[in-house]
Amino acid sequence: MSKQQDPKAFYNKLREQLYETSSWPSEYLYKFIVKSSGLKVTQVENIFDNMGAVINTKESSNGKYTSVSINVLMKDPDAVIEKYLKVTEEVEGVISL
Repeated sequence: MSKQQDPKAFYNKLREQLYETSSWPSEYLYKFIVKSSGLKVTQVENIFDNMGAVINTKESSNGKYTSVSINVLMKDPDAVIEKYLKVTEEVEGVISL
């Protein structure tokens, strides 16, 4: 999501696309980028704790950033969006892909 784009419009469009392209419940792959501090990665991981999520992390070549990929079963597009919103609210500087 670009900084100029309205978040509400972005998430409404995402919700529509998810309903059109998947049957729910469905596995969903989240991807985030955070600065490589253990705290930021842990914050993201904790948001998906106790959900049976498969979480993979990979540091950038210079070690400055870490990508966090989370594959988890979600009940519907609204639940997907709720997690995106929770991550962006709780983890400063996170980039959602």
